[in-house]
Amino acid sequence: MHIETLKVFCDIIESGSFSYAASQNFVTQSAVSQQVRSLEEKYDCRLIERGRAGVKPTAAGQILYSSSKEIVRRFMELENRLRELGSVIAGSIRVGTVYSVGLHELPPYLTEFLRAYPSVNVHLEYQRANKVYEDLVEGKIDLGVVAYPAKRSQIVTIPFRHDELVLIVPPDHALAKHNRISVSQLNGQTFVGYERDISTRKACDRILRDHGVRPHYAMEFDNIETIKRAVEIGLGCAIVPKLTVEHETARGSLKTIEFQEGPFTRPLAIVHKRGRELSPAARKFVEVLTAGGQSPAPTRGGRGERAGGAEGKSESSRVEHAEKTA
Repeated sequence: MHIETLKVFCDIIESGSFSYAASQNFVTQSAVSQQVRSLEEKYDCRLIERGRAGVKPTAAGQILYSSSKEIVRRFMELENRLRELGSVIAGSIRVGTVYSVGLHELPPYLTEFLRAYPSVNVHLEYQRANKVYEDLVEGKIDLGVVAYPAKRSQIVTIPFRHDELVLIVPPDHALAKHNRISVSQLNGQTFVGYERDISTRKACDRILRDHGVRPHYAMEFDNIETIKRAVEIGLGCAIVPKLTVEHETARGSLKTIEFQEGPFTRPLAIVHKRGRELSPAARKFVEVLTAGGQSPAPTRGGRGERAGGAEGKSESSRVEHAEKTA
């Protein structure tokens, strides 16, 4: 039996999905099915049941999973130590992040990393920040990159960079003639925003509240791309990270307006599970991000909090993307 087969089996049980396990291990779904069949033939019993709710282990499958998880973990630690003795950084990295960071912050760092370490595959998961923390603790991903990092005993936080928060409006909006405005000028405006449990939404609401503005939200979404489209068609204005709207500002579909009381900034951080040994590839990935990231800046109205955030494809075929939010 190959360790890789056990790892695939563990990924199936943890995710409840054959296709997800295939993407995690850079193989086809048919190859995953074949590996499960080989295990069932070897032990002469069913290991997995398929239903409407997804894939679940049988009693025998649960026994195999419980033991295999530790075997896979110990084997990966062994591989990491052996790789450290060599000169080639190889393997794969699983990174969980929110949309706004994965689509707009990470691409230049990914390009730099993949050029420096061509033997590494990077698998990106787009999900809410609370799911990033959950997957880190459960060992489903190696690293996370989140906004407004939460303080959790099981998680190590490494500062990455800060985003400036700006107002966006369609070009025909009454405020579009301004390059800078006071936050108080937003009184009475209709907003499009993140859903209420998302950390960036909470920070934006705090900025508005601190300046006496009570926002009326016409629509709420869980990711930055939908928010931008809603603002473009005139459904309201929005406060978003400046870097996420560079393309729309350049082509003229959105107007970016800074705040006179600002800059208000959104802290980003790299997170990983405390006590878990990072692979050489994961450590190099962190080095690339922290070496290129801007140094931490003071924030106004952007204090960290315990909240989840949701926020293309990389030019390299060695970056795989998986979406887990709407």
